[in-house]
Parts: sequence; structure tokens; C-alpha cells
Amino acid sequence: MAGPKLLVVHTSSSNKAAMNGMAWSRCLCLVLSLSLLTFVSLLTVFSAARASTAAYQAATLLTTSGAATTAAAAAADTTGLPRHVFDALVQYAAAAGNTTGCMPEHDVRAIAAVLRRRSPCNLLVFGLGAETPLWRALNHGGRTVFLDENPYYVAHLEGKHPGLEAYDVAYATAVRELPDLLDAARAARAAECRPVQNLLFSECRLAINDLPNQLYDVAWDVILVDGPRGFTEGSPGRMSAIYSAAVMARTKGEETEVLVHDYEREVERACGREFLCDENKVAATSTPSLAHFLVRGGAAANREAFCGPAAKKSN
Repeated sequence: MAGPKLLVVHTSSSNKAAMNGMAWSRCLCLVLSLSLLTFVSLLTVFSAARASTAAYQAATLLTTSGAATTAAAAAADTTGLPRHVFDALVQYAAAAGNTTGCMPEHDVRAIAAVLRRRSPCNLLVFGLGAETPLWRALNHGGRTVFLDENPYYVAHLEGKHPGLEAYDVAYATAVRELPDLLDAARAARAAECRPVQNLLFSECRLAINDLPNQLYDVAWDVILVDGPRGFTEGSPGRMSAIYSAAVMARTKGEETEVLVHDYEREVERACGREFLCDENKVAATSTPSLAHFLVRGGAAANREAFCGPAAKKSN
């Protein structure tokens, strides 16, 4: 009994079973945890893929919708005003034509009838006034350019109407010079005052050649002459405006409609007959104070005279 002692521990069968059960439980928990982790990972991957697909589809839809909206807006900008909007603008402007300082109602409606057929188009207007916003609006989707003798008024309206395209013109004529100017134009009809030419390089006294160069390359569909001033002997008069409109119509356009306002006055009537010609006058849309001319250019233009049939080419 005095020697080394040996302690022997003997595990009972019940304790072994308990330990084995605990081990299996731990393994089962580990397996379940790994399965759950795998499931969550796969769910995350699938969710991310679905989200990516949905985002792509949404982006594609937005892009398509944006392109469609842009195309619709572009189409709206080039198809002119809806008819009811056009009519409403003309109605209000015509009602205002009964007041002082505004164009008479029958003239407004006659010009509007031409713009209804031709807009959106290239519209050139000599003169700024109460109707300036109207002409610009009726030609929605087209290009409208205004020319005026007063640079301060041009700057004023450009500030009042953003996007307005207007340029000032320096006229070197006076109403009192009408007879001399007509005689000089007739004498130089085969030279510097010929019907078809580039006005930018013209030396004719009636030619307007100080506009921005690109305006001389435009084929104008409609030209409205409602300026410059012409009420007094010292006013610039519209001789140059009518002559230049006649040349522009014949030089670049195929078929240009030229409207001359205040046609009851001597200058407008004399220059209209001289350069736009009675045979081109459209009686249906003319009024006592507005003359409407349909001037043909291109191959149909008479290059030797403003009025009368074009001379036949000899073989």
C-alpha cells in the first residue's frame, strides 16, 4: 500500500451515449449553418442578378422613352402649330387690329392665310412692330428673321423676346428719291440692277448688301415687307426692301410669296409693279392695303427683266 497509486476512471455506457449525441448535434448544427450560408449566398447572387436585369430593363425603357420624347419634341418643332392654336392667335391679333398702331384685321388674316399654307418655312420680315411676336409664333418650327432700320429697337425686342433673330439695316434712300431710283434701276437692269444676282456683291443703289452673309444663301419661302418707315419725304421708304425681296425670290427660291403692306401708298405700289409685277399678283389674298405676289425663281425666273415672260434661249 506504500507504493505508487493508480487511479482508473471508467466511463459508463450512458455517458458515452450522451457524448456521442452531443457530437452529432454539433455536426448537424454545422451542416445546417453551412447550408443556410450557402442558401443565403445563392439568394444574394440571384437577387443581384435580378436587380441588374431590372435596372437594365428600366434603363432601356427610359432611354427608349427619352428617345421617343425627343423625337416627338423634334417632330412638334418642325410640324408647325396645331390648327386651333394657330386660329386662336390670329383671332386675338385680328381683334387687336382695330386699335391704333396695329395692322388692320383683314391684312392680318390675309398674311396668316399664307403662313398657314407655308409654315413651318423660311420667313423674312422687313420691319419690326406690334405683330412681330405673332409672325414668329405662326411660323413655329420654321426660321423667322426680322430686319429693321432702328438698331436700338432691334436690341430692345431681342431682350424682350429671347431667341428672336433680328438685324438692323442701314438704308441709304429717301421717299423723295423714288423717281430717280426707278430710272437708275431701269437703266441698269441688264447690269448691276439685274433681277437675278447675289445682292451681297451688288452695286445697284436699291440693293441691300449689308446683311449677314448667310442670309443671302437662304431660299425664302415667304417675304413680308412692312418696313422701313415711309410716311414722310425724308423717310427711307421701302424701295430697297421691295427690290431686294424681288431679287432674293428669283435668285434662291423656287416659289416665293412676297407680301407688301401699305400698298395704297405711292412707293409701295410703284415698286411692287416695277419689281414684283402685276402678273404675279394673287388677287384672292390681296387687300386694298396688302399686295400678295407669287414670284417664281430658279429655271422659271426671267434673268433679263423683272416683268414679262422669260426670253427664249436660241439654239
